[in-house]
Amino acid sequence: MSTILHLDSSARRTDNSESSYNSISKKLAAGFIGEWKMRRQNDTVIYRDLSQTPPDFINQDWIAAVFTDEENRTKSQQKLLAVSDTLIDEVDKADIILISSPMYNYGMPAVLKAWFDQVIRIHKTFTFDLARGDYPLEPIMSEKTLVLITSTGEFGFEPGGIREKINHLGPHMKVMSKYLGVDNFYEIRSEYQEFGDDRHKQSITNAKTEIVKLVNELTHPAHA
Repeated sequence: MSTILHLDSSARRTDNSESSYNSISKKLAAGFIGEWKMRRQNDTVIYRDLSQTPPDFINQDWIAAVFTDEENRTKSQQKLLAVSDTLIDEVDKADIILISSPMYNYGMPAVLKAWFDQVIRIHKTFTFDLARGDYPLEPIMSEKTLVLITSTGEFGFEPGGIREKINHLGPHMKVMSKYLGVDNFYEIRSEYQEFGDDRHKQSITNAKTEIVKLVNELTHPAHA
């Protein structure tokens, strides 16, 4: 059995009376879970909608607590890190991390960045050792898979695309995911939302097809 950590981050819901207001990335991610459950119904899904329960932004007191030895932390420091501890525990349990994210201002939503800041933490998800030379950071966890499902208003953010150089969503997340023990990274995109034309409709159809293909690949016995 596998455990999926499913994180949604769009500010939009999926139950609006006007369907055009609904989050595309959330709906696609829900489709991924639906496809997965049809094949592996006994697998566990841990779900968080970060827009509904946003993690706190880190601050100076949080940083001080992190760099205080665990046995010397005050009760207030322990309380300050409680959310981080919970979120990291969820990551640790996960075999698959499924993240849905719209592109906001060419990057990720603030709530998703706040989540990454809470979970990428020294002595918990990575170690730091200057004996390693110019690359002193090493992840503690390993063998995880991250699936990123994105929705963008424009298009051409893929490698070689016309907007590749201003894509600060997928590439940023791929870098950070290393420190969560992610060895396999996949991204499925839906694009053209602001255009609202046939290209947008086809992009959503293509994303749904890619989701089915990827779920089939990941639920193959080799990934059990």
